[in-house]
Order: sequence, then structure tokens, then C-alpha cells
Amino acid sequence: MPDPYGDRALLTSAMTKGYDAVPEEERDRLRRYLEAVVAARPAPVHTTVAFNAVYFGYDLGDDGYGGSPLSLDDFPVITFGECAPVLPVGAMVCVATGSDPLYAEIVYREGAHPEVGALGDVPAWVSGAPVGAEGPGKPGDGAAPRRRERLVLDLHAFGPALSLSPAQLHRLRTRRRWINEDGHVVVDVCYPSAEAARRDDLTAYADHLLTTAREQLLSPFVPVSLAALVGGTRDDDMRAGLLGLLDTVLGVLNSSARLRTWGHYALTRTSLADCWRDTGPLGGDDLRSLAAAIEHAATPGRRRYGLTTPVTVYTAVGPRLRGFPGATELLRGVGYAAAVCRANVALADVIQGESDQGLFESGSRITLDDAFEGGGVWRSHHPGEAEAPGDPLAPAGRGWTSTLPPPPEPEAELDPIDLPLADDASLGIGELLRNDGQETVWRAPLRLAHLIDGWFPLHPYVVEDLHRSHGPRLTVRLELDHVGQVLDEKEAVQDVTAELGDDSGRLTGVVWPRDFFPGLMLELRRLCGGTAIRMATTRLGERVQVGDRETGHCYDPRVLTREDTPGSDRHGDSAAGLGPRQLVMRAVRRCGLLTLDGHALMDHSVLPSAVYGRRPARSQAAALESAVAELLAERVLEPALGSRDAWGQPHFPARDREPTIPLIGYLPARRRVIRPWGGADTEPGGVVELAAQFVSGHLRRLRPGCSPSDIQRAAFREHCRRLGKADGWELPYGYTFVTEHTRGR
Repeated sequence: MPDPYGDRALLTSAMTKGYDAVPEEERDRLRRYLEAVVAARPAPVHTTVAFNAVYFGYDLGDDGYGGSPLSLDDFPVITFGECAPVLPVGAMVCVATGSDPLYAEIVYREGAHPEVGALGDVPAWVSGAPVGAEGPGKPGDGAAPRRRERLVLDLHAFGPALSLSPAQLHRLRTRRRWINEDGHVVVDVCYPSAEAARRDDLTAYADHLLTTAREQLLSPFVPVSLAALVGGTRDDDMRAGLLGLLDTVLGVLNSSARLRTWGHYALTRTSLADCWRDTGPLGGDDLRSLAAAIEHAATPGRRRYGLTTPVTVYTAVGPRLRGFPGATELLRGVGYAAAVCRANVALADVIQGESDQGLFESGSRITLDDAFEGGGVWRSHHPGEAEAPGDPLAPAGRGWTSTLPPPPEPEAELDPIDLPLADDASLGIGELLRNDGQETVWRAPLRLAHLIDGWFPLHPYVVEDLHRSHGPRLTVRLELDHVGQVLDEKEAVQDVTAELGDDSGRLTGVVWPRDFFPGLMLELRRLCGGTAIRMATTRLGERVQVGDRETGHCYDPRVLTREDTPGSDRHGDSAAGLGPRQLVMRAVRRCGLLTLDGHALMDHSVLPSAVYGRRPARSQAAALESAVAELLAERVLEPALGSRDAWGQPHFPARDREPTIPLIGYLPARRRVIRPWGGADTEPGGVVELAAQFVSGHLRRLRPGCSPSDIQRAAFREHCRRLGKADGWELPYGYTFVTEHTRGR
């Protein structure tokens, strides 16, 4: 069985480029290990938890992470009665109790809205509501939204030495202070912004590892370090490499014939089959009863007179499972996560096998409406034939939408809509580079909204310090340095206003230089106690052509793709007056699936509705298709094949066992392509299969009684030096170090 600390490292440099770049031999080795992890762990294994297992070295025996390099003192602390920070699935945490602390790994997370009923009945507005929503049609101000969440912890992930005894755990459950009676943590989570609240699971976890858990991520004692895999410790390289590794783990889990997935959670097919055969609580009989109850939840009873009005019912799976006799004990601890995921998979199988796109013979239509709240909210509507069919497993959020004001009636002649920016959670997130008591340094890309309205956000640490010493508003000296360029005096040094709130703040009244553009990376410095902020750009080694823009300065390719589009500049953002070619480019770049290096891929079939908001006139659709053909012929756009999953989300590259769909892709700069398009190894910037493989330096477990040589001890010390870890000199007991080398395939 492959082992993270075995003779051959499970994580390789190729995996930092994403699943599609990984040779099948390496995929298979990682797949066999992750299949064993899913089979060994009592809870469904989230993609981030699977990453933890291979990166930090999860022992498939009883020790778990007990022999890993994780430092318990670095774990974020959850304190009773306090608003918790954002803690994604996969985060290692410490729960502060009145006695011994609880060390655990978050293995499951869901919404715990107080208005969800004890038997799973959900008010319509709660289903699909944005974080911070205050009521029907009331999304909240979005400045620092909060959400009540249930965190399911694996309290035995760190082996017997750090696990509480059954008696200790029972005592904590009974007191219901630090954990509830089910052994879960229910907390109010404070998000720094509405953008942070919208981040997907993998992006949120990457942000967590690169900030809160940075020390454990860069530990020299992991099987193979991220810094070694990407060849350095530059934040941009590590972020791209980390997201590539997470994509690889996700692809491996989805490609396994032994596993089933529900969203990001993986279960073994064997465990699902055993559940269906089980005649006890939450077994096959209860799952069939659950499916029947949700199917008939909106079906009206027999009425004496005529027809009945339409009925819609929303049911949350997690609370609904508690209504089955004998289920209480099975829903404690990680058993809750397993039961919820099995129930959702069962409902999905029933819908796919016994309905027509969610429409049952009873006349009811059943669809997934919210994938997060209460373990998943399912919508039952009768009569279902009156509604347009769609993917029943794609969370639609119709409950929340039904409480919003109706959209205005369409005009007879459709105009192109002003496309909103696609919901890319990680797009242009600022990175904290240093906060050491002397100065705060962070980096963030310039956004289109900043250019149009003359403002720029401040890092929360700076906001807190300035607000404490100067109040909610003050004048700040902004010193702007555009490296390699001469700025006007009014641009180089500016007196701007700092508007400061409790959780966020910004500089206003900024005059941006003429050649600043969306996506330009800016590094900001502020000395602690000072009221001056220095903002500087960074030069590239050479000038590059990116789409229609040429630049010699560092930029965020994702922001550049999304926001530097036709119809968008510092004077405004509108699709009015654009021709068909520009409308196509704007739609693909604004709404397409965004890759790490700024490429955008869009489902060809949804292009007309993306441009016009609904089905356009025949002449308009023909003009768009003609423009697409021209752009493809000129290789401004590229054709590609992707797939669509059970949630209705497109993916590139196409995944196994998912229906393929045609994509149109925007390629801003060919030399920056990470993956080959269409599989051509000779494409500029494509990944070319080499005859030899580079293997990064990594740790390997020794057989009992063996010890590393002095040469390997010295090699490990040098490895630590390169990683900047002066405190990691000696090899941990029981391990040796395998130096980097080249291995033939």
C-alpha cells in the first residue's frame, strides 16, 4: 500500500499543475492511498481532508496524524461564546475547554440556521440565502456577514495519545458548553467580507493554509514540502501550486471506481451498499422512507372541490434524519456527517433512477435547492409539470429567489445585459506578506471598481490599528511608486482619506496613473504607528502581451481576464454599443470557468443567454455564432471539451463518467498556458511528456532498527536552509531524507 512517507513520494511536481498534467502512473499510486484513507476513516473524506492525509502523512493504523509534523500550538483556537474565524473543512483546530483542550480536524461543515425546524422544515427564504441574509428579500449589508455553522470534528484524528476517553467526552457532551450533546461545535462564523463568504471550499482552504496554517504548511517534516514541489517560497507560486495539488486530489477521488462522491465528500461504494442492506436505524428502509417523504411533502391531500393551489416545501436532510427512531446515537460525532452524505447520495440516486429530471409520477418535482444549509435542503413542488425542467441536482436557491422582487418585464428588442463579474471566490484576494510589529506589508491587485471610483481596500490589521488610534476617518499620505515609470507629482504623493469601520476600511480619493489597469499587482507598506502608506508596482523580467494589453509589470492574470474586458475602463463598465465580437469576448471572459493562469472557458450552449440574459432573437443569436466562428478561426478563442457534473457545474478538463460539453476558451497569453489545449504536446506553453521525471527531496520512514546516514542528515539540514527553516535542523526520529533526483519513467 502506498505511504506518504514511503520509498516513493505520493506528491510530485507534476501534481502542482492540476489533475490533467499528472501521468497515470502517479495518479494510480495516489488513488490507491486515498482509497485506503476513505475506507479507514469513519467520516466521509472531504477533498481538503484527503489533501491533509497525503501532505501531512496520515497513518492508516491507529495513530492518524499522531506521528505527523503538525505543531499543536499553531492550531487556531475555538473559544466558547466568541465569534469564530472562518474555519474551512480540513482545518486543524483546538477547542478550548475548562480542562484538557480538544485537538481535532474539521471533517464536515454545514449551515445551522436557527429557523430550520426540528424535523427539517425550512422557511423558503433560508434556502439558498447569501451569508448574512436577515430575512425574506433582505440580503444584509454584506460588510462583515455572519453565519451560524455546525462543525463536525474528528476528535481521534491525532491518535490515542491526544484523544479523550469515552468518559471525558461524555462529560463534555453533557455539560454542552464547548461541544453540544452530539459532540459538534455550533458557532457564529464571522467572515471578513461578502467576497470571503462566497469562496468555494478549496479556495478557502488554500487561503487558510497560506495564512493561518502557514507554519505547518511549510514544515520541513512533511513528507514532501510544497516549497520543494514548486521550487521556492514565492506566495504566487505556492498559491498556484497548492490549488493545483487540491485539483489533483479532487480529480483522483472523482476518478476512483471504488468511491462515490457527494460534492467534495467521498465515501466507499461498499459502505453505501452496506447501508442500503442495513435494516436498522438510518438503514435502507429509513432512506427509502426519507425519499418518499420528500417526494410527497408537497402533494396535496384529497380535496372535495376542484383543483388545489401549488405547494412548495423545503426540507433539510440533517434535522430530518433526527426524526427516525433510534437515530440519536448514530448522529453523534462524525456519524452525523456519514449519515447526511449517505442520505443525500440516496436521494440523488432515487431522483436519477425514478424520475424524469426530478419529476415523479406523483406529479411532484424534487430538486436540490441548497447544498450547505442543514446538510442539504431539498425542494418539493406540486404540480411539478408546470415548472421548466433542469438539472435536479444543481443547487438552484429558488427558495431565496422566490422572496426577491420580480425582475422587470423584457423589452420587445433585447439589449445586451451588463454582465456582473462571475463569482470567483479567490479572485484577486490580498495576501499578507509581513506583520512583525514594525510594519505591515500586503499585496493585492487593482480592481476595476477601484479604478472607476478612486479607492483601494486596506488590510484588516491596518484598519484595526488606525481605527484604534485615529478614529473612523483620517487623512493619510499615499506615496505611489510605479517602478520604471515617472509619475506626475500629483500622482506620486497624494493626501487621501482613510475611511475605517470595525472590520474593514479603505483609502478614498485616490488618483490612479493613466497606465494602471485592472489586475495590476500593488504592494503596500505601512510602518506601525504611522499615517503614511507606500504603494508600489513590481517589474516583470520582460514585457508580455496579455490579450489586447502589453505590460512590463506584475499582474494577477485572473483579474485581468475578468475585468479588463470590452466595454470596461476607468470611465465605466457597460456592454452598451458593443458589436457581436466584443459581446462574445466580454461574456466568455466575465462568465467563463476561470483557470489559475487567467484562461476562461465557457459552455458554448449558454453564450446567448449570458449575453442577453435570456433567449435572444434569431438574428442576434446568428450574429453571435458568426462572431464565435470568426474568433475561433483567428485563434483569439480556442475550442475545448469539458464536462458537467451532477451539480450542473462545468469542468475542464473533462472528468471521467461525466457528460462532455463543448467549451469556448479565451487564451490571453499562450506562453502562460499551464495545460495543453486539445492535448497537443507541441502547443507553445503546453506540458510536454519527458523521458525523465524530477523527484523533489522528501522524508521517508525507516524500517525499525535503521538510522539515517550522516550524509542524509546533512542533506536534510541543507534542505531546511533552502526552505528558510533555521529551526528545523535535525531529522525526526525514525526517518531519513531522500535528496532530489531525476528518475526515468
